[in-house]
Order: sequence, then C-alpha cells, then structure tokens
Amino acid sequence: MRDKILFPAIDLKDGECVRLKLGEMSEATVYNADPAAQAKAFEDAGFEWLHVVDLNGAFAGESRNGAAVEAILRATRNPVQLGGGIRSLEQIEAWLDKGLARVILGTVAVRDPALVREACEKFPGRIAVGIDARGGKVAVEGWAETSDLSATELAKRFEGAGVAAIIYTDIDRDGVLAGINWDATIALADAVSIPVIASGGLASMADIERMMRPDAAKLEGAISGRALYDGRIDAKEALKVLQEARA
Repeated sequence: MRDKILFPAIDLKDGECVRLKLGEMSEATVYNADPAAQAKAFEDAGFEWLHVVDLNGAFAGESRNGAAVEAILRATRNPVQLGGGIRSLEQIEAWLDKGLARVILGTVAVRDPALVREACEKFPGRIAVGIDARGGKVAVEGWAETSDLSATELAKRFEGAGVAAIIYTDIDRDGVLAGINWDATIALADAVSIPVIASGGLASMADIERMMRPDAAKLEGAISGRALYDGRIDAKEALKVLQEARA
C-alpha cells in the first residue's frame, strides 16, 4: 500500500480562504482572510502538502487570485498543487516557474486533452488532472456546466500520458460533510493506473480510516477542507493515523 497524503485545502475567493457548499459561489463561508497565514498554519500542524483552488479563476477561465497564491508560496515550504482557471501551456509554465509543485488541469482536460498530454511531456510529474463529477458526469467551467463524459471515460483518456495524479471530486458531496463517495472513488482508481486523490465531502476520522483499508490501496490520499476548518477532524490525530500506517 502506498503512503497516504492528507491534503489540506485552501479555496480562494476574492483573495480570502473560503469553503463552498455543493460548488455554489453564493454559498461561501470565509474561514481566513489571510490565505498565506492559513498555509503556514497547515505546515506548522504537520501537513506535508497543500491543495489550492482559485475559485474565481475556475469560473473566469484565467487566474484571479494570483497575488494570494504567490503569498501562499512564499509562506510555506510545503509543495503546493493549484487548480482553477489554468488553461494554457504559458499559464502552466508561469505557475511552475513561480514555485508550484503541481498544476491541476480540469476544464481543459475535457476541452483540449492534447494540451494535457503536451504539458505532461514538457513538465513530467508536475501535471494533475482534476475530474469533478455531478451524478457521475464530468462538470466543467467551475462546475457551472455538466458534460456527457463519465469520470472513468475521461480518466482513461490520459492513461500513459504521464499524469501525476487524478483529483476526483464528487460535487454532490462537496462541502456538506456527507463523507467521501468511496465506492465511486475506488472504482475510478481501479479503472486506471494513474494515482487517484479523493475529494469532496471528507467529514470525519471515519473517512481517514476508510482510506487505509486494503481496497483503497491505490489511492494517493484525500483532500480535506471544511472538516479541518470546523474541527471535525483533529489534524494531529489524522496525521498520526497516516504516520502509523507508514511504520
């Protein structure tokens, strides 16, 4: 079983650290007006990675929280993966040059899969694909549109392309603390050789423990947002479970 990573999430809206409910921008709760301080707090708590999403950028199709992301990169030594509004090779290269460990491509993975393959070739190990699904179908443009593609169909398009990870989000569970859709996530991980990161709805220590079961062996880890901010998951306890599994 691979070592699991718990990725704390910083979702950026108008320069602030927020969490959405079911992907609705109107349902945003502000958790920290200083995302850089939040990034440092996660590092101090013992987390080893950081997951950042430019929510405004996802809807606009271009970076809208660049200053906040750059402040985060200055504030933490942890590797950072960023998604939201990154749609061109030039944007990918610019962000990697600024110090990002990984760029997450979502909408462009549906609209222009050839760009994803080209990016993987040019920046090996630094391109992840974000697959966000509503009712099993892939959603794009900041979840505003749903396509006819299934999550598995999209993932299989990138087999052998060199994608570092697939971040699979069940939108119907995002931000509502209903628990991760483990059946769909594990089925996706079993369908492809690309490592899968679970996202959307992580609610409690039960989800952390579920991730450690043998059938989830192929998962790279999971992303946690609201449950961490609300204190439903104790960072120290969660990280201890992951550490013990590595021993």
